[in-house]
This record gives sequence, C-alpha cells and structure tokens, in this order.
Amino acid sequence: MKAAILVQQKAPLAIAEITMPDKLDVGQVLVKVHYSGICGSQIGEIDGAKGEDKYIPHLLGHEASGTVMDIGPGVRHVKAGDKVVLHWRKGNGIEAPTANYTLDGKKINAGQVTTFSEYTIVSENRVTAIPADSDLEVAALFGCAVTTGFGVVENNAKVKIGEAVVVFGAGGIGLNIVQAAALVSAYPIIAVDLHDSKLALAKEMGATHLINSSTTDARQAIIDLLGPNGVDAFIDNTGQPKIIEMGYELTKPQGRVTLVGVPKKGNNINIYSLPLHFGKGLSGSTGGEAIPQTDIPRYHQLYRTGRIQLKNLITHRFTLDQINEAIDGMRAGTFAGRCMVVMDQ
Repeated sequence: MKAAILVQQKAPLAIAEITMPDKLDVGQVLVKVHYSGICGSQIGEIDGAKGEDKYIPHLLGHEASGTVMDIGPGVRHVKAGDKVVLHWRKGNGIEAPTANYTLDGKKINAGQVTTFSEYTIVSENRVTAIPADSDLEVAALFGCAVTTGFGVVENNAKVKIGEAVVVFGAGGIGLNIVQAAALVSAYPIIAVDLHDSKLALAKEMGATHLINSSTTDARQAIIDLLGPNGVDAFIDNTGQPKIIEMGYELTKPQGRVTLVGVPKKGNNINIYSLPLHFGKGLSGSTGGEAIPQTDIPRYHQLYRTGRIQLKNLITHRFTLDQINEAIDGMRAGTFAGRCMVVMDQ
C-alpha cells in the first residue's frame, strides 16, 4: 500500500509503497481508508514540537473514515464491511499490538492508529462503527476535530448558557469549539485568529465577535468588548505562552482557561498562581476527554439532523501524493478550514 512516512523531522513526508504483515494480530483491524483529516498535532510531530522523535521512520495521522476489510482474533465491536471512524482517543475493544510494516525489508513504526495511507491496521479501540449511509468525508472529522472541539466545551471548559467565551485560534478544532459554544448558547463568543478567512468561517459557526490579532491588539479588543466583567472561558488553541498568560489574566476570578494547543518543548508560562486557590481554573485538554463510542454517535446524530454544520468546514482536498502541499498550506495558515486527504482517487 502507498503511505506517507515521517523519515526526518522538519522535512517533507516520504511517499512510498510499504508492505503490510501477512496476518492480523489479536485485536487488530484492517481498514481501507477513504478520507483522512490533517490535524495540527501532525504538524507538531513533523516539526518536533515535543522534542526528539525516537520512532522515526513512522506513519502519521489520527483522524479518518474507512471500511473494515478484516478483523483479527478477539475483535467484537466491528466486523468486515462496517463503515468506521478512526480516532486517537481510546474507545471500546482491545488495545492491540502495533502493526509491523516494512519498506525494503526495514521496519516502519506505527502507533495504535495511523491514517496517512491507503490501508491501515489499527487497534480495535481506535475504531467506531457508524451507519452505512454516512457521509464518509464528514465522518472523518469525528476522529478528532469534532470530538475534541465539542469535548472541550462540554468536558473541559464546561461552558454554561450565557457565559462569555474566547476561542483563540480558529483552525479545525477551534471552529468546532465555536460551534459547540453556540450550541450551548454562550454569549458573546469571541473568535481570535491571524487570518480573516478563518474568522469568516468562525462567524458561520456561530462566533458573535471576530478579532484579527495580526492587525488588532487582541487583549485590548477583548477588554473593550467585555468591560470589567472578564471572560468566563478562555480556550487557547495556539500553545503560545504569551496568549495563555493573557487568557489567564483576562478570565474572571472563577473563570477557566483551557489549553488545547500544545506548546513547543521549553516554552513555559509565567503566571501568578494565587487565583488558582480561589476558584480560577487552568487545565489542559486531552482530545476534549471525548469517549468515542458514546460521543461520536451523539455528535453524528446532530449532523444528520441538521443541528450542526460540518461539510463547510472542509475547505481543501488533496490526494495522498499531494499531502506535503496540504501540510505546507496548513503550516502557513493559508487554509480556512480542515484539509482532507482523499484516498479514493
């Protein structure tokens, strides 16, 4: 099968034909990938945001849709023919061994889920079945962008009706945070980004106020909008210390700062911690603490009944051979929404 492989940090992915193992191990599921999203986490892996990568060469990707082709011993939650969402948060089933791929006889590493390939062998607990008539392009978003974005609002920031929310960074996850905040009737919902195209999409998702931080002092603009009341929930998708510190300063005494973006190794924040003792919250999010087997069906039903928008979040489509173009565009911030890698071409 053809796959995109990380062979060197801060370098383009290599596109190559790799060999799959002859048989599936306990708990493994063979999936034909139809669509794979590209998340900022993959950019971080490529760029070494967390430091040295000890598993190179390895496969990437954690958000996709596909069809189950075969299952290994012990698999109970999916079967051949099922349409599925592939996700990185653990769901039902076995935590299987990682697949043994090779290229020219040399091992290519992979985790429990990878999606930048025509086929993939994943752990049973990284796939969730969806209805056979699902829109498979949209379904890929439930692997991370939707479940993380909605989970941040539900589980991390715990936004209530009428609370003031600031979403800093309007990428694929940020746009879904905005949409989820609108679903729970937060007000105002302030989206902040460097790019007008992303802010325009944030407005479609339910943002009530937009701030372009490349041309406007975001801190002062937020103060001007909210006055002395402050922010109830400040959600950061950038991982930048100065923005996190600003959010901590601007939140109410009992406000919450939720960190979704991952900072580069060594990028530490500097805060006055006393407010933490009196009700202010500062916490990191791990995929919105989503539970795939329950949250994916819930959110999917919202889409199928027209309660949320997802198709318009997919603004650019690429083939697997073009994946480095997609990654470069995402890194530059030139794409408004989610980039989708289309395998069925």
